[in-house]
Amino acid sequence: MANTNALQNLQGTIALAGAGKMGGAMLTGWLAGGLDARRVVVIEPQPSPEISALAAKGIRLNPSDAGPADTLVVAVKPQTFREAGPALKNLVGASTLVVSIMAGTTIAVLEEVCGGMVVRAMPNTPAAISRGITVAVSAKTVSAAQRATADALLRAIGAVEWIDDEDLMDAVTAVSGSGPAYVFLLAEELARAGVEAGLPAELATKLARETVAGSGELLHRSELASATLRQNVTSPGGTTAAALEVLMAKDGLQPLMIRAIAAATKRSKELAK
Repeated sequence: MANTNALQNLQGTIALAGAGKMGGAMLTGWLAGGLDARRVVVIEPQPSPEISALAAKGIRLNPSDAGPADTLVVAVKPQTFREAGPALKNLVGASTLVVSIMAGTTIAVLEEVCGGMVVRAMPNTPAAISRGITVAVSAKTVSAAQRATADALLRAIGAVEWIDDEDLMDAVTAVSGSGPAYVFLLAEELARAGVEAGLPAELATKLARETVAGSGELLHRSELASATLRQNVTSPGGTTAAALEVLMAKDGLQPLMIRAIAAATKRSKELAK
């Protein structure tokens, strides 16, 4: 949930470059958290009808006279970042806080292309329902007050964790940035396995979807460790134990997940070059 007081107390102009799914989710979270729409500038060449409608609430959409902002949130696609660099630089003054949510784009590259005091962040897609988690790391030039501003803006889409070592961001991307896709794949394969076991496809899909969603919500609300929750479902010699014997075998889920995360981490490092 957004920290409403923190958002309402933010000072200065906030520019959002890129209002696609993630940028749009952040903007929605800011406004819901009480941020004054009149202080928000949005740069988006192809705004969705939803983003365009927010102009009626006071945001400035693609203004021709946009100058340096107090805070710039960069949510453009990483592959278009350098091309957008000159336009972004116009939004950055000597003391502008720059918060990037672009995958694989390092603090050094951000400082080179658009300047400013840089915070690099990696959110994930549950941000769309304010249930994401973001990991952030700041350049040494970022002040405590600017870090607090970045924290407030990022908390509009879910939880935030701060780290000191930027090198960890590749593994963060592999675990939480890409992680929702792994969970969705689990729902897919659980449904497929249900069909193989004889269930009608529609029923198998609903059972898999609701089981994954409900289990995720239970994990979210419970203070128990995931291993404890798993054990609570597992009766000795029962059906769950029979399935877990396969999933937890030496060639089961654990080594597969380790290889998957290693592959995603490696790719993230490659993209940063």
